[in-house]
Formats: sequence, C-alpha cells, structure tokens
Amino acid sequence: MEKKPGSLIEWVVPIAFVVCAGWAIWHIPAYLLDFIPHADQSLHDKISALHALKDIAPNLPGLFGGVADIIDWAALILMPIIFYIGMRTVRCTKMEYEQWRSIDRVALFVGRVTMMLILIMTFVMLYEVTLRYFFSAPTLWANELTLWIAGFVFLLSGFYAMQQRCFIRIFIIYDLMPRWIQHLFDMISVALIWVFTFGLIFGSYKQIFITKFYRWEMFGTAFDPPIPATLQPMILIMMALIAIQALLNLINDWNIDPSEKRSAVEIDEDELEAIKRSVGSH
Repeated sequence: MEKKPGSLIEWVVPIAFVVCAGWAIWHIPAYLLDFIPHADQSLHDKISALHALKDIAPNLPGLFGGVADIIDWAALILMPIIFYIGMRTVRCTKMEYEQWRSIDRVALFVGRVTMMLILIMTFVMLYEVTLRYFFSAPTLWANELTLWIAGFVFLLSGFYAMQQRCFIRIFIIYDLMPRWIQHLFDMISVALIWVFTFGLIFGSYKQIFITKFYRWEMFGTAFDPPIPATLQPMILIMMALIAIQALLNLINDWNIDPSEKRSAVEIDEDELEAIKRSVGSH
C-alpha cells in the first residue's frame, strides 16, 4: 500500500458505496417483504404500506414477482462489488498506522466511508442552515438525517479506530512489566472485549433484530427515518467487527515493541506543521 494520498478513485468509490448503501438501507422493507415475509398479515400489510409511502421510485415494478425493483436489486448487488474495489484501491496516508495486513483493508475502507459520511453530514447541515436563516424555509428532514448519519459515523469510526490503535490506553503499569506480562495484559484485554461483545449480542439480538429490525421501527417524526431499525442492529454488527479487529491487532502486534507501536500512531511532525500553517498558527 503506497504512502501517498489516494487519487480520485479513493473519493469516488466510498461515495458510490454510500449511495448504494443508503438506497439499500432506505428500501430494506422491500427486501424484507421479498426475502423474509412476515407471517403476521397485519404486520405484512404495515410494512407494505410503509414501503409504498417511503419508496423513492414507486412507479418501478418489482422484479422476479417481488417488491424490490431494479434499482433496489442494483444497489444490493453493487454494494459488495464496490466494497471490494474500495478495499483494493484504498491507500494508507502518512498519519495512519503503518503495521497493517491485507485484512486491515476492510477497516481502512470503512474509515474512508466514514469520512465521506462526515462530509455529507456537513453539507446537509449547511443546506439546512442556508434555507432556515437566509430563506426562512427550513426542511423537515435535515435534522433527523444528520442525526441518522451521525449515528453511523460514531459506530463505523469505532471499527476504524480499533484498527488504527487510536483508542485510549493507560501505559503506566504496562510499561513497567516484562514483555511476557505485557502479552498477558494484551490477551486479557482482547478476551474482555470478546466477553462483552458476546454478552451484548447474546442478550439483545432477539429484541433488536425481531422487535426493531424485522418490524422496521421508525423514528416517529415528520421525516420519520428508520433510526431504531438500523442503528440498533448496527451496534451489534460493529461490536462484532471491533472484537474481530482487536484479535487481529493482537496477532499482528505480537512481535512489535510497544514503544514502536505507539510512535507509529503519533502525528507526524511535518503533518502537524502543515495543520498549523493551514489555520494560520505559528
């Protein structure tokens, strides 16, 4: 993976993934009706009515005798393809952790997607501020959409932060111990993450995936996005990925000296000077 910043493709691919994922997530009721039909007829009718209300392209017929139309299927099929392309084209920047493996490309691309979401969220807020204070015509959707995107940013950035080793750790006692005890501390830390993740998933997956996701619970506002139905399952998914990444970090860093590992994630002095110049600080 090259050190230089990425080319245009590193902007286009994450944005394309966000567009496909956003379309697919908004139209999950169509996939539910096609792939996991509800046995309860009243619930089935409720999801059908909700999909008819929220469908962005209501005039397109469903494919294969189902509800999902050609755009829904295209978004669903393109998501893993674009994700793979993004993994293959992502490049490490100067400020990112250098001791990476090929499997870390997953977290790196997720980090790029998160960056695009922050950019989109910023534009949504600027759009809302412009309409509200310059044209006195506020939207009904900007606040909820910003909240929704921010939730995804928070969860996805946790996975990226784990791969980058930029989470908070206290090294006072750790540095005093011999290397074999440091290894023991590292294994205990990862084991605790796995225990917590297992308990979280085991204790809540039924409530979240059946009550929230399967019933497609909405937010209850004028815009009414499916925040409970999407963010709560995403918590479990991202916790599972974070636990896996913690184990991969343990394996990857086993023979790396802790001081070298910490220095690798510190801000480069040249990069720090560039930031100072950009904000006019001397």
